[in-house]
Amino acid sequence: MVLASCDFIAPVLCLLQRSVSSPRACAQYPCGSCPDQGAPLPPRATGPISSLSSFVQASPTVSDPIRTRLLILGAGPAGYTAAIYAARAGLEPRLVAGLVPGGQLTITTDVENFPGFADPIQGPWLMEQMAAQAVHCGTQVIHDVITRVDLGAPPLRAIGDSGQVYEAEALVIATGAQARWLHVPGEKQLSGFGVSACATCDGFFYRGKRVAVIGGGNSAVEEALYLSNLAAHVTVIHRRDSFRAERVMQQRLMARPNVTILWDTVVDAMLPAEGGRIATLGALTLRHAKTHAITHFPIDGAFVAIGHDPATALFHGQLAMDAEGYLLTTPGSTRTSTPGVFAAGDVADKIYRQAVTAAGTGCMAALDAEKYLAHLPAPVQAVIAA
Repeated sequence: MVLASCDFIAPVLCLLQRSVSSPRACAQYPCGSCPDQGAPLPPRATGPISSLSSFVQASPTVSDPIRTRLLILGAGPAGYTAAIYAARAGLEPRLVAGLVPGGQLTITTDVENFPGFADPIQGPWLMEQMAAQAVHCGTQVIHDVITRVDLGAPPLRAIGDSGQVYEAEALVIATGAQARWLHVPGEKQLSGFGVSACATCDGFFYRGKRVAVIGGGNSAVEEALYLSNLAAHVTVIHRRDSFRAERVMQQRLMARPNVTILWDTVVDAMLPAEGGRIATLGALTLRHAKTHAITHFPIDGAFVAIGHDPATALFHGQLAMDAEGYLLTTPGSTRTSTPGVFAAGDVADKIYRQAVTAAGTGCMAALDAEKYLAHLPAPVQAVIAA
């Protein structure tokens, strides 16, 4: 399905957050080279999720490949920034949004370090603005999930879960990373019933209750800080004796009176509460990493925040990756091991993993793709146009 405008983004983000999106409307973006420069964007939709069909246009039939000069996979800061730059360059990009339009910022509350905003902003709101700008500049956003790619002989091909085929001269991969889970007994069964990987999505349901956050990096500390404003008490469970998070964030967390930290502790199992009609989380089985002492720890909710894995399974065997599955790029560029394929954002970055660096590499990928397309031999272009 092809999205008609940025109107689609707001209700999708509402669904992802399970809460009301920011009331701020999409801004105007005088992009210079964009169509209808300075024209007001359509108003954001605030209706129920059932009204999504009014924003969606029918796709071409599955038997007809969708052909484009540049295809972008992923709808986070990297993907949308690549789309903005590519659209301004006249490449008429198509962006396939995937399962989670907006990426990880849709589950981030206060964003304090994105340039241009003196006051904290909401992650979902920021993504709405990026999406609106990309559409306004001429990007066609497609609601589909890619299940298979063929990056051999041109044209580059991607196949959606409906069977829709996309053919492109160049491809920007900005599929990001996915939450990592503990894989302990009870976790999968209780996911959504007391176990979550998103405090912004589910924290509302634990107001005045006892929750645990599992992890020791920036993500875990951010989740714990957010939950400390809602829950009666937050217990941070970390398998080591020190955090990996930024020091300023650690200081903020330790200053919260309703936060306790359990060092050198691991979760062995997640147990359902007794007596309920529906199985919901009731306790954690904890083990001290040094003494191996076992503790039964009653809790109302548990938030797993132990990092992410790059969403690169689609590309195994077709693109070079490191041992952790991150796409390898040529130093100083976004070029991957296959000509015409570029990687941007967390899918190729396991060090910085910030919205601003993802956006920066999205810009780089669009510029690299533009340069590649400008030097593409005529026979290859003819294959796409056929």
